[in-house]
Order: sequence, then structure tokens, then C-alpha cells
Amino acid sequence: MSSNKDSARFLAMTLCLLAFLLTACDLQNPFQPVQQVKAPKEKQVYTIPETSVTDFETLDPALARDTPSMNAIQMIFTGLVQYNNKLEIAPQLAQSWHQEADGVTWTFHLKPNLTFNDGSPLTSSDIAYSIDRALQPTTQSTTAPLYLSLIKDADQLLAGRIPTLLGRSLQTPDPTTLVIVTKKNAAYFLAMLTSPCSYVVEKSLISKYGAKFTDHLTEGGGAGPFKVAQYVHGQVIRFVPNTHYYNKQPQLQNVKMVFFHSPDEAYNAYLSHQVDMTEVPLSTLANARQGQDFHQVPQLWINYYSMNYLVKPFDNVKIRQAFALAINKTDIAKNVWQDTVIPTNHIVPQGMPGYNANLKGPDGTTNLTGNVQRAQELLQQGMREEGWNSTTQMPKITLTYAKGLSSFDQEVQSLIQTWHKVLNVAIVSNPVDYNTLLDKVTGATLNTQGLQFWGLSWVGEYPDPQDWLSLQFARGVPNNNMNYGQNTSTTLAQQQAVQQALVSADANPDAAARLKSYQQAEQQLVNDVAWLPMEQVTATFLRTPSIVGIVDNGQGIIPPDDWANIYRVQ
Repeated sequence: MSSNKDSARFLAMTLCLLAFLLTACDLQNPFQPVQQVKAPKEKQVYTIPETSVTDFETLDPALARDTPSMNAIQMIFTGLVQYNNKLEIAPQLAQSWHQEADGVTWTFHLKPNLTFNDGSPLTSSDIAYSIDRALQPTTQSTTAPLYLSLIKDADQLLAGRIPTLLGRSLQTPDPTTLVIVTKKNAAYFLAMLTSPCSYVVEKSLISKYGAKFTDHLTEGGGAGPFKVAQYVHGQVIRFVPNTHYYNKQPQLQNVKMVFFHSPDEAYNAYLSHQVDMTEVPLSTLANARQGQDFHQVPQLWINYYSMNYLVKPFDNVKIRQAFALAINKTDIAKNVWQDTVIPTNHIVPQGMPGYNANLKGPDGTTNLTGNVQRAQELLQQGMREEGWNSTTQMPKITLTYAKGLSSFDQEVQSLIQTWHKVLNVAIVSNPVDYNTLLDKVTGATLNTQGLQFWGLSWVGEYPDPQDWLSLQFARGVPNNNMNYGQNTSTTLAQQQAVQQALVSADANPDAAARLKSYQQAEQQLVNDVAWLPMEQVTATFLRTPSIVGIVDNGQGIIPPDDWANIYRVQ
């Protein structure tokens, strides 16, 4: 018989063995995990591969429109407000703000003693100058006309009818106060101001170097958490902490973005510990999922299909619902996309403020595998309303989508087979190049002879429900190509009520009530099959466990203040 002492030692070692996969075990104290040790300052380096481009398109915040450029710009520059890692509006240069009773006047109070990263003072005049510069016709920004369009007379400046917004809708009553006047009451205005085109840039550097100022960012230029230490075009850009940053300093002492010719080259560099993260080749995805360095993060990106409400048979809500409910989205996500996407009924994606976890599909359930019986019932009801006795009497249906990606080809073929099997409806696929598809989609607006049925994706421009709902389905907006609320169907009045609810939500200053209104509108849009959402795309990547403190989010951004919590361990 073993002694009590032996039993205690055996129990301690057993507990250590059970805990081994999660943490190291100290035999002297089996319940105390060994703490991760922070690497010394000289090893606080984070290396990120860039594989989708050969160089940054620009480092000018007013001009940036591609993800790699904006990721670099986020390191150097900042604005009045930005998103935190929960994608909520957070103060940056602005310490506080308020919307006046008129709904169009916004007053921002800046943090005290702000400076650029070269130590020069930063005042409200610098922010006003930067916003005005982005909207100047000579700047030729493609993003400012979108994100800064709410500012009063922005359209007049862009058209060259007035010389400036300074002293007009951009006012600087004192060095720490900026007043912005908008053209309408828009509660989502702060979301628009998170765009890089509103970030502050140092006028003295632009005066000295003009459009080439981005080649001299080692001298200054921004007010973000980092400063450029080295930039070799097409090879590497290296950032070091901005010692003049207005909030807590970054812990990483060097952040490098290194350009690679291909994702495979970057993947091999990751395996040899030359970089700290990498995309996952599809051929290795199954094995990669088992590692502690694997990450899969839902992105603000929805793949969906649209049906033209002005073209038969999709002017009938029951027929649209039948098409939606015939699909097994879970099966397509698994067998076509190999689980790199999340099947969904949602328009507003997971990870967004206002995401409705309780949203139901058109059959009133959260089911993602289809509802064959209900789909068949709805199709029969819809055909009776149209006076058709069989599906052979339905107009020819053509599904148009962008060619070039095998997964979309497979998805469309799977959908066509499903609709034929479940609904006995024949559909013809029409793959076209992407630009042709966009032209045809635009041409469907208010067009009874326009495109009938198409597939597209929407990648969020800013994480506010307005971007996903009002911008897509409100009356007269450019993206309302399916003609929601602008048709002659029997549910038109209901659709227009949803549009009015969106207008009200857009202007509602009560954040909680605003999100609730958007959720109610989204549910009715899903019931109406304004979109037929299919899947939410995810980012799948490997990142070394040696880098800790990163909070992943749907925009793939690291907010400025988060860098204070990110560091390397040994």
C-alpha cells in the first residue's frame, strides 16, 4: 500500500500531466502556471508580410483606398475619432464632442498639448486644413467624396464652385476646438470620420515636399502611435514608436511590413520564422486548424444574391422566399468553401455593432440548412398569384455573377442544382467579368428590362449598420439596384415603411434605440429577401504565439491605442 505522501505526489504529477496542453506545470506548486516572459526591449519586433501588392499605392491618407496602404497609414496617422477593437467609436485627437440641438453642428474638443510626431504643435487648424485638403479638387481623392460628403458644401468644393470649407463648415474658434457643420442630421457622421481621408497631416511637410511628402515621413507628418524609420519602396517599411504620441506608448520597438512576391513565399518565410504571420494555403488548411497559431476571424464581408423587384418572377415575395429557403447554406459553406466562410441569414454581419444574434430567416427560424417543404409551399402560392400552373410557365431565369473564382463557380452550380431539385425551376448561369457585372447591376436600377438575378459581395466601408442597411436599401440610394421600395409589387407599402424607418434611424442620436431600429428593419429586409445572404467571409491566418495582446476584429485593424498592449514574449 502506498503512503499518503506517495499518493499526494502521484496526484500532483497527474494534475500536471492533465494541464500540460494548456500551460507549463511547476512540480513544487502544480496549480501555479509558469508566466510568459516578456522579451527584452531590443527583441520587441513584429514582422508582417505584404503579399497582395508590390508596393503601397500611397501613404497619403487623403488618397488611400486599398487595404495594404491603409494598414500602413493607420500606424503613422490618426484623426478625431477611430474605432476600438470592438468596432465602437473611440476618441483619438478629440477628447470629447457633442452634437448641437440643430442636428448638424458638431463640436469637437481636442486633447491638450497635441503634437505631430516631430514635436510640432497640432491644433484644430491642422485638422481643418487636412479635411479641407482631402476635399480639394486638386488632391483628386476618390475616398473623400464618399466619407466626407456629409460635410456641408463638400460637393461645392469638389466641383470647384467655392475655394475652401475653412471658415464655413469647418470652423476653428480656438486652437483646441473644431466645429464641423453637416448638410443633414446624421448620427453615423462619426463613423464616416474614422476614414483615413479625415486624418490630420502636417502642413509644413506638404508645403516643403508637395505630393512627394510621403517619401519624407521619417521627418514627421503624422500623429499616430508610430513614426516611419525606414521605407524602401517595394521591399520594406519599418516603424518605431512615436515618442510624442498623445496616449500610452507602444511596447513594440520595431514593426516591419515586408513585401513578398507571393503568398507561398510569405508562408515559407513564416515556417522559417522570418515573419510573424501568414495566410494559410488551402492545401494545408485542415492541418493548420490544429495549431495554436491558427486564427479564423469573421470579416465585415457578406456574399449575397439579389433579385430585381421589377422583373418577373422576382416581383413576387413568395417566390423570392421560396428561392431563399430551398438552399442548404451550411452544406455549401462546408463542401464548396471548405469552412473558410460562415453560412448566414444576416445582412449586418457578425462582429458589427448592432449585429442581431436573434435574427430569423424568411421562415421565422434560425435554420441554415434550408426548409424544403416551406420553399415548395411558397413557390406554389406565388405561382398561383401570378396565374401560373407550373414552373414551365415562369419566365426564363438567368443568374449573372463574376467569373474567375472557382469557389463562386461551384457555388452557383450547386445553387442551380438545388433550385432544380427542390423547386423544379431551370436556371441558366451567366458568368461575366467583374466590371461588366457592376455595369449591369447599376443598369438594373428602376429598369423593368434590367438584370434579373445576380451575385455580389459587400465589404463594409465602415462598421455602422447604416453602411449595410440604409446605404443598400433606402429610397434612391445608388446601391438600391434591386429596386426595394421602388416597384409595383403588392408589398410596396411595407417596403417603403422600412425605408422610412431607416431614415429615422440614421438621424437618431440615441445609440441603443438607433441599433434596435436597424435590427427591426433588417429583419423585415430578410423577410422580404431584399438580399439573399449566403455567407460571411472569414480571414484565416497563422500568427506566432510569441506576439500577444492583439484583439482581432472584423475590419482587420489594430486601433492606435491597442499597440500599448501588444508585445513579444520569449
